[in-house]
Amino acid sequence: MTKRFRLAALLLAASFLLTACGGSKTDAPSAPTVNSDGDYTVGICQLVQHVAHDDATQGFKDALNKLLPNQVTFISKVASNDISACSGIVNQFISEEVDLILANATPALQIASTATAEIPILYGAALGIKDFSGTVGGNISGTSDLAPLDQQAAMIAEWFPEAETVGMLYCSAEANSEYQIAVVSEELESMGYTCKDFAFTDSNDLTLVLQGAVEVCDVLFVPTDNTVASNSSIIDNICRPVGVPVIGGDAGICAGCTVATLCISYYDLGYATGEMAAKILSGEASVSELPIAYADASRVYNPAICADLGLTPPADGYGTV
Repeated sequence: MTKRFRLAALLLAASFLLTACGGSKTDAPSAPTVNSDGDYTVGICQLVQHVAHDDATQGFKDALNKLLPNQVTFISKVASNDISACSGIVNQFISEEVDLILANATPALQIASTATAEIPILYGAALGIKDFSGTVGGNISGTSDLAPLDQQAAMIAEWFPEAETVGMLYCSAEANSEYQIAVVSEELESMGYTCKDFAFTDSNDLTLVLQGAVEVCDVLFVPTDNTVASNSSIIDNICRPVGVPVIGGDAGICAGCTVATLCISYYDLGYATGEMAAKILSGEASVSELPIAYADASRVYNPAICADLGLTPPADGYGTV
């Protein structure tokens, strides 16, 4: 399977699983439904609390409150990075017959997509797919937080042209992280870098894995990864003192532990998702027909970490976190 179709396969497989669970395998899932009385309830399942997801949720709410003023009730739940809790939240939404579910992070999307084919699901911060036609179909659509991965790799080459070994640090429990690591590694290796994977299962073994990485790597890359984002202080406390720079996948991670990143605004991404939700709830558009939306990416750097490591941006066009 090519990388570009990995998300499509993930989402479509979820739809097929729903068909198998809800009836005969030849039965098509019924069309997603929305409330017709103008009074809407939206369930928000946010995998973990950190600045990126918080901003996305806030942007989503702000868009709906602006476009459907005083018409939307939000049930917002945070799963504290617990997959079983995430499942319980989604099942609560289904039992309360919410009109739409926002799945904030890929694991939340995976759970929601296998739990219901009836309720429209929008996702924020899920995998991106290169050259995708635009729509997922069924009861799923949303936005992608994935900045162009070839440009992430190019940023490493721009900042550290003399580096030889790049450590790819990520949480193995997150499918989106594995996807990003595979693409960035391929790009870097085509430039002549040696890439070494350093996967950790959770925050408990991050320190041990990271200590091994800084001993053999010239620079580290961390993708857009929920567990990385929640533990950026651990990464900074180990990498900065020994002079190993980190390039990261988003602005929140960059603020915590990295030299620079190519990132998007999670608030803007959430707002765009809210605009999609308004169209679905009002009946203006069907979720199955809405294409996946993307946000523009920008380059930013962390002045404090750069100063400590004696680094300056290699070119104009960088903002700061």
